[in-house]
Amino acid sequence: MNHVKTYTIEEAKRKLERYCAYQERCHQEVTNKLYTMRMIPEAIDVIIVHLLKHDFLNETRFAQTYVRGKFNIKKWGRQRLKLELKKRDISKYNIDLALKEISEPDYLKTFNDLALKKLNTISENNPWKKRKKLADYLLYRGWENHLVYDKVAELIP
Repeated sequence: MNHVKTYTIEEAKRKLERYCAYQERCHQEVTNKLYTMRMIPEAIDVIIVHLLKHDFLNETRFAQTYVRGKFNIKKWGRQRLKLELKKRDISKYNIDLALKEISEPDYLKTFNDLALKKLNTISENNPWKKRKKLADYLLYRGWENHLVYDKVAELIP
């Protein structure tokens, strides 16, 4: 017999409070979690309102934390950050607000450091192939086209 755990609204609230307190979550993650707990849509709405009211769930804070983390740790550029936040149904307003967390000097310094670091790992003698490898790497990480192509031209003349 396959017994599936069921939750009362109060139990689910507590469980989701812990889930949100552990790390910032977006609405989509919380909703998905509640669906996997087999909560009905009416209960999900009640729980989400509770989490918002008690500041366990905050889309602005999530977006800002996400941007800071992915920029500082994974060295993602603005394009990738925007794309990933959009995938999580974060509003344009909160995306724009979150991207302001990164200062322009920090952004450019991180970009330049990343480009140099990657260049030193590319063991390719053909300048065309070398340029392509560097450009592809930086573009995949979500750095803007104009930054990438200017930097590649500067580093591999």
